[in-house]
This record gives sequence, C-alpha cells and structure tokens, in this order.
Amino acid sequence: MKRSLKIAFLLAVTVFAGNVAKAQVKLGYVNISQLVQSMPETKTIQDQVNTYSKQFLDQLTTMNNELQAKAKDYESHKATMSDAARAAAETELGDMQKRLQDYSNTSQQKVEEKSNELAKPLFDKVRAAVTVVAKEKGYTYVINTAQTDLVVSPPGDDLTAEAKAKLGIK
Repeated sequence: MKRSLKIAFLLAVTVFAGNVAKAQVKLGYVNISQLVQSMPETKTIQDQVNTYSKQFLDQLTTMNNELQAKAKDYESHKATMSDAARAAAETELGDMQKRLQDYSNTSQQKVEEKSNELAKPLFDKVRAAVTVVAKEKGYTYVINTAQTDLVVSPPGDDLTAEAKAKLGIK
C-alpha cells in the first residue's frame, strides 16, 4: 500500500512538473538603441549635449594653447636658463599638463552625466512602449539586442517595429 502511494505521488509530481514545463515562455527582442536613435527628441538632446560640451571644449582649447605657448617659450629659453629656473619651468609645465588632463577627465564625466540625465526620460518612454507591446503580444521576456548578440532570432519575435508604431515613429 505504501509503495502504491509513493508511486502515485511520484506520478502526480511528474505529471505536474511536465505541465509546468509545457507552460509557454515567449521570448521577443527589440533594439532599444535603434528605437531611441529614431526618435525626434534624440536630436534635441544631442544638440543640448553638444552645447553643454562646447563650454568644456573651449576651456580645454584655451588651456592647451596656454600650455603650448609656455612649452614653446621654455624650449626657446631653456639653454640660457639656470638649473633652478629650468627645474621650476619644467615643474610648471608638468603641473599645467596635469591640470589639463584632470580637467579633460572631469569634463568628459560631466558631459556623460548630462547626456544620461537628458536621455533617461527618453529611454523610460521607450521601455514603457516595449512593455506595452510585449504585454499585448503575450511575450514573457524581451531581450535588448543592442546589448546582446542574438545568434538565432526569428523575425516574428522582433518587437522593434511594433514599439516604433507605439511611439509614433516611422
């Protein structure tokens, strides 16, 4: 009796596990970067980022021109300088180079942060549209092909066109 009960239990677990395994998992994919690039707001954001980065570029150009002028002056007067003056000038040039490099790194970070800040609402809008399309079409998971290389991808599971339509993009 115990043995039949165990067999019946194992059979029930096997049938239940088989039904769970048969549950349809529908995978779709979309290229979020392509969607964002095709949106009209992207150009506005890019223009804002370019304007923002220009101020840093102008300052970097000024700093670089100053460094080049000091280096040229140093090279032309190096032979007539005392050892102390030459060491001081070399230290000053090294400090200027370091300030230029630090400013360049800082400005790149600030421009990247500004770009991310401006683009976040756009990415949120795209993700919301993709979520709606996935829900309407019954997809369980949607993979971003901009971050993943799909080896096999049937065209029917590409949600990019539907997401474009949902966003009003042609």
